[in-house]
Amino acid sequence: MNSASVVDGHSDNSATLFGHPTGLFTLFFAEMWERFSYYGMRALLVFYMTKGFLGYNDNRAYTVYGAYTALVYMTPFIGGLLADKLLGQRIAVVIGGLLMAAGHLIMGVENSNAFYLAMALLIVGNGFFKPNISTIVGTLYPAGSHLRDGGFTIFYMGVNLGAAMSPLLCGYIGETYGWHYGFGLATIGMMIGLAVFVMPNIVTQALIGVGALGAVFALLFFRPDNTTAILWNAFVAVCLAIAGVISITALSRGGLPAKAGAAKESVNPKTIIIVVIGIVAAIAILMHFVSGFSLLTSDRQPVQLIASSTIDKFKTGGTFLKIAAVFLEEISKPAGLLLTVTGIIAFGYLILKTFTLDTIARHRMFVVLTLTFFSMLFWAFFEQAGSSLNNFADRNVDRVAESRTISENEIGETIRIQPTQEQLGFSNGDKLFTLDQLNSLRAAEAHKEIVGFEIDWKVNEDNVGMGIASRSEELAASMFQSVNAVCILIFGLVFTSLWSFLGARGIEPPTPVKFALGLIQLGLGFGAFWYGASTCDSRGMVAAGWLVFGYVLHTTGELCLSPVGLAMVTRLSPKILVSTVMGAWFLATAFSQYLAAIISQFTGVEHGGGDENVIPIPLETVHVYGDVFKQIAMAATACGVVCLFISPLLMKWMHADEPEDSSEPAVSGH
Repeated sequence: MNSASVVDGHSDNSATLFGHPTGLFTLFFAEMWERFSYYGMRALLVFYMTKGFLGYNDNRAYTVYGAYTALVYMTPFIGGLLADKLLGQRIAVVIGGLLMAAGHLIMGVENSNAFYLAMALLIVGNGFFKPNISTIVGTLYPAGSHLRDGGFTIFYMGVNLGAAMSPLLCGYIGETYGWHYGFGLATIGMMIGLAVFVMPNIVTQALIGVGALGAVFALLFFRPDNTTAILWNAFVAVCLAIAGVISITALSRGGLPAKAGAAKESVNPKTIIIVVIGIVAAIAILMHFVSGFSLLTSDRQPVQLIASSTIDKFKTGGTFLKIAAVFLEEISKPAGLLLTVTGIIAFGYLILKTFTLDTIARHRMFVVLTLTFFSMLFWAFFEQAGSSLNNFADRNVDRVAESRTISENEIGETIRIQPTQEQLGFSNGDKLFTLDQLNSLRAAEAHKEIVGFEIDWKVNEDNVGMGIASRSEELAASMFQSVNAVCILIFGLVFTSLWSFLGARGIEPPTPVKFALGLIQLGLGFGAFWYGASTCDSRGMVAAGWLVFGYVLHTTGELCLSPVGLAMVTRLSPKILVSTVMGAWFLATAFSQYLAAIISQFTGVEHGGGDENVIPIPLETVHVYGDVFKQIAMAATACGVVCLFISPLLMKWMHADEPEDSSEPAVSGH
C-alpha cells in the first residue's frame, strides 16, 4: 500500500483510479451499505407501525415517522461539531455505525419501548455517521482540486445505489417473509458498511466482493415473479456488480489513508467517556421526542403544550382552520416544539446578522434565505414518499400481474386461491375482503414462513372479473421507493452533462430558475398521482405507471434543485457565516420532514367497523389520496411559479459579476 499522510486537512495518497484517490471507493461502499440500512428501514417503517404489533392508525404512524425523519436531519449538526472539536471524523463514523447497527437490530423486537429505543439509536447514530463520512471524502482531495466535485458525484452514486437496493431487498423480504427479516437485513448492511470502513484494505476488498455477490444473488432470486420486477432488480444488480469490480480494482492499488478523518490531536479516554454519557442522555431524551408520548405515564397520552380546546375549535372551522389545527397539534408535541424553537432562534439570528453586512453580502444572504425557504417547501412535498405515497401504493396502486380472472360459470363454487391485492373490495361469501384481513392472514403465525398459502373463496356474482394471481406475482408496495434512487442513477450524469453543455454556451439556467423548475416538476409529479387516482378502475385501483411516472418527475425536479442547493449556500454565504448557514440549511430540511408528516395526515383514511384497524376498500380511499395529491400539485406548482417570477430580482441580488465573498460588516458598529 502507498504511504499516506495528512497535510492541511488533506490526506495525501498517491494511489488513484480514474484520477480519483482509491480511498474514495472504500467510502463509496461504506456509505452505500449505510444508506441501504437507512432506506431499508424507512421503506418498512410506516407499514411496520400500521400493520405490525403497534397497530397504529395512519395519523399516529405519520406523526412518529415525521418526528423520526426530522430529528435524523437535526443531529448531524451536533455530530459534525463533536467530530471537529473532540473526536475526529474517523472515530465519529465508527460510533455512528455501531449505534445504527444496534438500532436496526433492536427494531425487530416487538415491544413499544424497544421500538422507540431503536429509533433514538438510529437518530443519534446518523448524527455521527452522515456528516463525517462526507467530510472525509473532501479530505482526500487537495484544496482547489478540479476533481473534488466529480469525487462527490461518485460518492453520491453510492448513496443512491444503496437507496435503490434497500426497498428491493429489505422492503420486499420484510413485507413477504416478516418484519424481523427486513430489519435483520438492514442490520447486516450497516455492519458490512462499518467493517468496510475500519478493516484492513485486503479485508475491505473481500467484504466488498462478498457483500456485492450476496446482494446480487438476493436481488436476482428474492423478488416477485413479475417481468417488471425481474428487469428492475437485474438493472440494480448489474450496477452493483460494476461498482464492486471497480472498487476492488481501485483498492488493489491502495486503500483509505490511515489518517483520513483522524483527530488533530490524540483523543483523551475521558473525552470518550463524556461523549458516551452524552449519547446515553440524548437517546433517553429522543425516545421521548420521537414518540410524542410521555414515557413516564401509564396512560401514554400525547404531550401537547397548546390547549386541546383551542385545537378542537379550529377543527370545526373551514379548511384553513383545519390545517392550522393539525399544524398546532403537531408543533405542540416535543419534536415539533424542539424544531420550532430551534428554527426561530437559528433563522432569527441569521436575519439579524444579515442586516449587519454590507450591501452585496446582505443581498446574497436574502437570496440564500429565500431559496432555503423554497427548498423547505420542496422537501415537505417530496417527502410524502415514505408516508402517504407508501400507503397509496399499498392500498390503491395495482401491483399484481394477474394470471386469470373469475368467469360467470364459477359463480357459486368455492375455490382455493392465494389471497393478493386482487381480492380487495370483493366479497368472499357474504364478507367484504379488506386490506387489514389480508395483512392479518399474512402475519398469522401459521403463514409466516409460507409465502404461497391458500384460502377458501366462495365465488359470488360480484366476483366476476376478479383477478387471480399467486403471491409471487405481486409487487411489494415498498419496492416503488426504489424508483427515485434508480432514476437518479440513470439521470444524474445526464443532468450534470446537460448543465455543462448549456453552461459552455452561456444558456445554463441560473440557480433561482433551477429551483423554480424543480418545484414545477414536483407539482407535475403529484399531478400524475392525482390523474391516476381520478382515472382509477371500478374497484378504486390505479395503474402502477402513474406512480412510476410521478416519481420520475419528482426525480428530475430533485436533480434541478438538490445538487445546486449546497453549492449555492457555500458560494453566496459570507465566510463569517457559512458554517452557520449550512447548519440552518439542514435545519430547514429537518423542519420540511416534519411538515411532510403534517401534510400526510390529511391522507389518513377513516377506520370503520368499530375497529381502528379496519382499512376501507380501495374505492373509498382512492379519492382521499387523490384529493390531497391534487392540492399538493397546485401548491408546489404555484410555489414554482412564484419562485420563477421573483428570479430576476434574486439573480440581481446574487451579484454574479462581483467577487464571491463580500462579508465585511457594514459600517454600523455591529
